[in-house]
Amino acid sequence: MTITIYGIKSCDTCRKALKALPEAAFRDIRATPLSAEERAEFHAAFGDKLINRASTTWRGLPEETRAEPVETLLAAHPTLMKRPVIRAGDALHLGWKADTQAALGLK
Repeated sequence: MTITIYGIKSCDTCRKALKALPEAAFRDIRATPLSAEERAEFHAAFGDKLINRASTTWRGLPEETRAEPVETLLAAHPTLMKRPVIRAGDALHLGWKADTQAALGLK
């Protein structure tokens, strides 16, 4: 099964996921932003949970920008994405909590 981790290289949570899944490909969404199709797919899978509203980036946005659609926000501010998003075969997982780790056979 092919596994891809989408995140940013400076994210501690992404590094933990990559360490636990050394065979996974890593895609830095700053260096290679998500395509419109990927943003739509991730939004369809996770809804508004895809946006990390606890992030420094989110707190720095004006209210009118925060009201924009999720896909528009991610196109303009890739680091707003909650990380990591993990594609394991046909399945998508958000975050690196126990449920994601269990779904990937790690717990």
